Amino acid sequence: MSKCSAGQELPDWELQKIEGSSKTFVYTRRRGCDIIRNPHLNKGLAFTLEERLQLGIHGLLPPCVIDQDAQVLQVLKNYEMRKDDLDRYIFLMALQDRNEKLFYRVLTSDIERFMPIVYTPTVGLACQQYGLAFRRPKGLFITIHDRGHIATLLKSWPATDIQAIVITDGERILGLGDLGSYGMGIPVGKLALYTACVGMNPQQCLPVMLDVGTDNEELLKDPLYIGLRHKRVRGQVYDDLLDEFMQAVTERFGQNCLIQFEDFANTNAFRLLNKYRNKYCTFNDDIQGTAAVAVAGLLAALRITKNKLSDHTFLFQGAGEAAIGIANLIVMAMEKEETPRQQALSKIWMVDSKGLIVQGRDNLSDQKLQFAHPHPELRNLDDAVRALKPTAIIGVSAISGAFTEQIIKDMASFNQHPIIFALSNPTSKAECTAQQCYQLTQGQAIFASGSPFDPVTMEDGRVLYPGQGNNAYVFPGVALGVIACGVRHIHEEIFLIAAEAIVEQVLEEHLAEGRLYPPLKAIRNVSLLVAVKIAEYAFRNGMASVYPEPEDKESYINSLIYSTDYDEFVVDSYTWPEEASQIQTVKK
Repeated sequence: MSKCSAGQELPDWELQKIEGSSKTFVYTRRRGCDIIRNPHLNKGLAFTLEERLQLGIHGLLPPCVIDQDAQVLQVLKNYEMRKDDLDRYIFLMALQDRNEKLFYRVLTSDIERFMPIVYTPTVGLACQQYGLAFRRPKGLFITIHDRGHIATLLKSWPATDIQAIVITDGERILGLGDLGSYGMGIPVGKLALYTACVGMNPQQCLPVMLDVGTDNEELLKDPLYIGLRHKRVRGQVYDDLLDEFMQAVTERFGQNCLIQFEDFANTNAFRLLNKYRNKYCTFNDDIQGTAAVAVAGLLAALRITKNKLSDHTFLFQGAGEAAIGIANLIVMAMEKEETPRQQALSKIWMVDSKGLIVQGRDNLSDQKLQFAHPHPELRNLDDAVRALKPTAIIGVSAISGAFTEQIIKDMASFNQHPIIFALSNPTSKAECTAQQCYQLTQGQAIFASGSPFDPVTMEDGRVLYPGQGNNAYVFPGVALGVIACGVRHIHEEIFLIAAEAIVEQVLEEHLAEGRLYPPLKAIRNVSLLVAVKIAEYAFRNGMASVYPEPEDKESYINSLIYSTDYDEFVVDSYTWPEEASQIQTVKK
């Protein structure tokens, strides 16, 4: 043990924050290169001369001392020199490896600019090229051959206060299919947004790649592939691996550790969600996060159509986890409008690879069966649109161009404001572009997409800004709200609350511009509101385990936010600032 000048005992932790009224201090026993090679501690040229002398790094850096704002400018100049988005992605990931606080300061300086690089659509390309982009591990790789030893692997991770995990098995990365171990880019990107969009402490987040093999023949033959080189393992062995992982996580990090499932194939996504949702603190972003952001867009659209959800007929292109998740949340929202459940279900139709889902069709899963209604079988979306005359079509099939020119024109012919959501990611998989949708409907369509599209200028001079139904509006705020109040099981109502909170931030001026969501530059405020609303709901309904209940939920949640400002270093008891000697030590 060490002691500060007030006689206060300091545990032998490598990193310790000492929080005072206005400053935060870091205590570390590391010295020299160990400091500047640690992204959690490194400040680059922002180390003061005093810090350099105390930490043994004087001479390891050029003599110039520059502040963090100047460092941001330096990063931006370097960023602008990169030739393409993949190069920019690799550049930013390298910055994250060197200087964590500077990385997040850059991201939050212009989230609208950088989100498409660290998340969709560029993260999809990065996953496809992950063998080239891989520099150093940012998360934990657990393979099917590690069964029986997962608890030991978790102990290899240096941080012990993990509060959020994003896990994938790489089988359905965006709309790109099975990318195996290359799918690690998704958990890394998601957790970067946990910090950038809502302020989760990155040292409390853990990306996990569950490598059980891949059925992608190209990857199996690729000499640069970084994963297991065999076909996917399925069945009981796969289930046993997941069971062991979930149990090991709660034993290592506690029952309140949030586990977000990401990009699992349909065959596993629903059953794993149903299996674990009432036992662990977990959710599936592809099912529930996508549902919340889509329903938020629909609720915003109602302010244009001037009616209720139950007045609409919804037709989905696709019937996988995203479609089922959105449809179920639409039903819940209609029930909140006091629409009977069966009537709500009758308003929703789906087209899958075999055509319109109708009663009497063979081999329908339980998830699809509830949306199977009496109707003659139809083979494609075009026929379904003409027959059903929906008010809204929602694309979640990853079939590029599925919303044809004829379909868009048909939608405009029997709707004053057709709702057209092309939600598939990445951009290359979108069912239609914003420009196609707006131009073919003379700007009357209510459009949203999963990936970003540029503003569209109409012939009459109007500029329309496509709404991006980005899950980033949902999962960071949900995560912080759940973690802040210690929710142990995440109920479906939480995602409807998230959708309603997002809509609260959509102004009339946004709707007039074509936006169904707040501008991305406001996403941090949106995410914080989502977290506060979830915390209020959790305490109100007895779902929170934090005690005592904070009187001011917003202030409480704001107190948890990670700061991108550099900390000041304290080396030993003889160099402690006077104000630091009187304050409580808090392990981070």
